[in-house]
Amino acid sequence: MTVVTVAAGLSACGDSGSSDGKTIKVAYQKFGNFIGADELFKKIKPVFEQQNPGVKLKLIPIEADENSYYTKLGLMRRSKATAPDVAYEDTFFVNSDAQARFLMPLDDKLASWPDWNQFVSAAKAAGKAGDGHTYGVPMGTDTRGLWYNKKIFAKAGLPADWQPKSWNDLLTAARQIKAKVPGVIPLNVYAGKGVGEAASMQGFEMLLYGTGDKLYDDQTKKWVAPSRGMNDAMNFLKTVYSEKLGPTPQQALDPHWSDNVSGQELSQGKLAIDLDGSWLPQAWIPGGASAWPDWSKTLGTAPMPTQNGQAPGKVSLSGGWLLSVGANTKNPDAAWKLVQLAMNKENSLFFYIKGTQVSVRNDVTADPEYLKGNPTQKFWTSLVQYTQYRPAYSVYPQISNQLQAATEAVVTGQAAPEKAVADLAGQIKQLAGPDKVEGTS
Repeated sequence: MTVVTVAAGLSACGDSGSSDGKTIKVAYQKFGNFIGADELFKKIKPVFEQQNPGVKLKLIPIEADENSYYTKLGLMRRSKATAPDVAYEDTFFVNSDAQARFLMPLDDKLASWPDWNQFVSAAKAAGKAGDGHTYGVPMGTDTRGLWYNKKIFAKAGLPADWQPKSWNDLLTAARQIKAKVPGVIPLNVYAGKGVGEAASMQGFEMLLYGTGDKLYDDQTKKWVAPSRGMNDAMNFLKTVYSEKLGPTPQQALDPHWSDNVSGQELSQGKLAIDLDGSWLPQAWIPGGASAWPDWSKTLGTAPMPTQNGQAPGKVSLSGGWLLSVGANTKNPDAAWKLVQLAMNKENSLFFYIKGTQVSVRNDVTADPEYLKGNPTQKFWTSLVQYTQYRPAYSVYPQISNQLQAATEAVVTGQAAPEKAVADLAGQIKQLAGPDKVEGTS
């Protein structure tokens, strides 16, 4: 499936032709329930062209799942003829793409842009690479926690205001749902290579960081593997899948599973609890890919608890996307003007609402319209104080691939948790170098 998608994408990208500076090409993901970026760029295209006479804006929506989007964007950037002037960039690729010289440093432009003062410090840091330069403007951020179906909970005899305090509380609820409401998936925790980064971030790392252990130690500047937390996270996954509290392995390993969860499983009452992200309502709001008028009445939200309820009691991870300027653009001034227009207050607010993003602009967070369209936005924004971020190092994407493979081995029964962690630690040592890794178990 991925190969076909990539091939199709390359054909489409090849048609965009070489840029002469009079056409600004912007590449971004448009896939399944994610249509927020497409709506943003369609909105601002006529405005940009009016403000920049003689310059045309060419939209290149890449219709691909997350993994394939990264692949396509990387392939586009290898040729100056197809490289976009502006692109939708995942923060965890900033270091590797900066090292590959795909991105243009924006420090000077940001220093003279008044709006930059409205962005929160953590979001600004997300676009900064190890070389000290900033390579993108954040398009909001996200947080992670639990969605649950209150109708299913009522059938299972669980409270409508459910707030689990530990992993045990979470498993107890899932077991009760399995016993009393047959035919639904009690608990979804992403795992496996099919769903890509969702398995690493929404799945494994949300568990790992809830144990108190981390993937990378900022003090020692070393990756931490193996660790007790890794073993505990993998054992949690084993429990979910071996007790049939989660999706079938076939469902979990489907590259479209994360899209199916928001577009079908939750909205059709087939899934009780979902460890997932703040952005899901973008599929359900009016105009969304899977419009669902009753979503905010049917679904409840709860923070993901730490393993044993230890302080701070809640865990969240945040990522996010940037608008970055291509290093090979022939019209850097026009490309930067596009970024400024897309990320000004008005358009940031538009994108946050359409893409159900957590605001990273102080002026937007204070705007009543920000909370008006999404009843859960206040909850997801409140998790920012507990959130943590993935290690922003160029080797992380490769390590993430190994996390996905390790979780897949566990949920399919191909490896015991401890064996999967030992293999994972070996892979991390190979990728990062033995001197950059320390084990704690």
